[in-house]
Amino acid sequence: MGARATVPYEIILAGTSWGGLQALSSLVGALPADFAVPIVLVQHRHRESNTLLSSLLQDRTPLHVCEVEDKLSIESGMIYIAPADYHLLVERGQFGLTLDEPVRFSRPSIDVTFSSAADAYGPSTVGVVLTGANADGAAGLRRIVDRGGLALVQEPATAESKAMPEAAIRSVPSAQVMPLRDLVRYIAALPNSNALRTAGGA
Repeated sequence: MGARATVPYEIILAGTSWGGLQALSSLVGALPADFAVPIVLVQHRHRESNTLLSSLLQDRTPLHVCEVEDKLSIESGMIYIAPADYHLLVERGQFGLTLDEPVRFSRPSIDVTFSSAADAYGPSTVGVVLTGANADGAAGLRRIVDRGGLALVQEPATAESKAMPEAAIRSVPSAQVMPLRDLVRYIAALPNSNALRTAGGA
């Protein structure tokens, strides 16, 4: 699986579309109650989707799950969900929301969120591409790696839809690729600091 870093990461981002509920449920369900690194989830959804996703995921984890609002601070021990019909931007210590045009027919766009996080947090960023039916996330994962961050991809054979992880692997051949069950355990064991107050280091 490659060497695991010993310096705590500051932010983890996971992107998915088709088949994402099962993958995200597995991911959040594997996290320990004291997991400190903020996690940002970008799931392609219908523009009029309600908050059911956050409720379903909250049932799987002791960590607090919430949908992002504009200018919301990024805090440790939190799971954040990109709201439907907005692009989610990651800034240093807080989020931003935009109504810019969809990217690859998607808003929220995984590429937009990943790229903004890579620019804000550089090598402290972890990008995770899960099951999905298009190529969204591949360019954003490339940006994370180019900024020194860690790239993780679900093994396509374990994905409900292979297109998104396959595109990510083509874009980032150096990404660590593993079956979903191993991927979620790997993420749960990533180094983190309970002393971390916010992803901005405040």
